[in-house]
Amino acid sequence: MYLRKLDDLIYHGVDRISSGELGKQMGLTPSQIRQDFSCFGEFGQQGYGYRVAELREQVARILGMHRGLRAAIVGVGNLGHALVENFGFEEQGFNLVAAFDSSPGIVGTVISGIPVYDSAALTDWLRRNPIDIIVLTVPKRIARSMAETVADCGVRGIWNFTNIELELDRPDVRVENIHFSDSLLTLGYFLAEQDSAEKNG
Repeated sequence: MYLRKLDDLIYHGVDRISSGELGKQMGLTPSQIRQDFSCFGEFGQQGYGYRVAELREQVARILGMHRGLRAAIVGVGNLGHALVENFGFEEQGFNLVAAFDSSPGIVGTVISGIPVYDSAALTDWLRRNPIDIIVLTVPKRIARSMAETVADCGVRGIWNFTNIELELDRPDVRVENIHFSDSLLTLGYFLAEQDSAEKNG
């Protein structure tokens, strides 16, 4: 949230901002913002506020965006293809270097500069080319076995778009499960609450 807001402020030419104004724009209290940032050091000055560009740089470092983490996508169907073409991994500080799929019509192609390899060669490829993060967009039925496979190859992070909750019994591997339905259902809930309030009001 902070990174997105700071990028927006930079885009609009804002050089400096107070915790009060930042909180107002983000729906947070100034004390919450100061508390959040104090966990990682002192970034602002009393009565002066924060230099937006400097704060953005610090937040980016906290998020590991300067480490040049390498990523690959496994599964280049509609969703995987869309992520390769549109997500902007480099803007987030990640180097997307490869994609994998089992479809003969996709293997051997290049999508937005990213080569697509045969999934059958994934294990050998990962052992020769260490990857930090795998973006998993494979069918549900093979999600768990694929996650175990890449973890066995030294992958430390899995960004899971398979719409099942993946949990690996590996303390050295972090799985971030993405469920599109959560956001949609949250939106539906708030619309239902709004309709209910209008009817009762």
